[in-house]
Amino acid sequence: MKIGVILESFRKEFKEAVEEAAKLGADGVQMYANTQTVHADMSGREIREVKKVLDGEGLKVSALCGDFGCEMYYTRDKSLIDREKKIMGIAKELGTDIVTTHIGVVPEEKACPQYESMREVCRELAKFADSMGGHFAVETGPERAQLLKDFLDGLDSRGVAVNLDPANLVMCAGDDPVSAVHILKDYIVHTHAKDGIMLKKTDTRTLYAPSFFGLQPSDWGEHIKEMPLGEGNVPWAAYIAALREIGYDGYLTIERECGETPAEDIAKAVTFLKKYIGE
Repeated sequence: MKIGVILESFRKEFKEAVEEAAKLGADGVQMYANTQTVHADMSGREIREVKKVLDGEGLKVSALCGDFGCEMYYTRDKSLIDREKKIMGIAKELGTDIVTTHIGVVPEEKACPQYESMREVCRELAKFADSMGGHFAVETGPERAQLLKDFLDGLDSRGVAVNLDPANLVMCAGDDPVSAVHILKDYIVHTHAKDGIMLKKTDTRTLYAPSFFGLQPSDWGEHIKEMPLGEGNVPWAAYIAALREIGYDGYLTIERECGETPAEDIAKAVTFLKKYIGE
C-alpha cells in the first residue's frame, strides 16, 4: 500500500503543501478540484504546471476530490453534473482515474424521490466514468456499508467505485470499518486515513442533507469528533489487515480536517501508517 496526503489538509499554498508532502515521505497526493490551482476549467498549460510541480517532488496524484455538496444528487442539476464530468477529464490528464465525492445519504426506503434521484445521477456519472476508463468513487460514512453496496449494485456500472473512509463509518454511520472492507471489496479503489469517535448517534440525514429530507440540521460538533490517527475508534491493525486480505494495494490518503497543528498531525500520521504497511 502507498501513503497519500490530501494537500488541503496542510492549509498552505499549493507548492508549499506539495513540498511538505514530499518531505514527509508521501507517495502521492489527493487534491480538491475547486481551488485556484485545480478546478474544472483548467487550461492545458495549468495542468502541465501542476504536473511539473508534482513531478519535481516525485509525487503522483492518488485522486481528485470532486466534492461540492450533495445538491446535484437530489436536484439533478445538469450544470453541476456536467462540472463533475469535466473534473473526471481533468483527473485523467493529471494522471489519476479516480474522482471521489460524497453523494448525500442513501435512504433506506427505495420507494422515495430522493433514492430515485440519487440513483439516476450516480448512474449517469458512473457510466461516464466507465466510458473513459475512470472511477466515480463514492465516499463512505453517511450510511452503513451494506446499504451503500446494495445501492451501488443497482447502478450496473463498472465506473462506480468506493473511497473508503473508516473514520466516517465510525463517527457517522456507527459501522465497523473492518466489515465494511469485506462488504465493499469489489468497489474499493481509494481510501482515506482518518480517525475519529462518535459523540452521539443521530440520523445522518440531519448532518449531510437535512434540507433535502425536510429535516432540521444537526450540529456536527455535537455528534462527531475527528481525532489524530490512532487516537480514535478505527481499529487500524484489523482494518489494514482486511485491506490486505482483499488484495487492496492502493493509497491510504491522510486527511486532517481540524486541529491546530495539521502539518505536525500529518507527520505523525505518516509515521503511524508506516508501522502497519512495513515501510
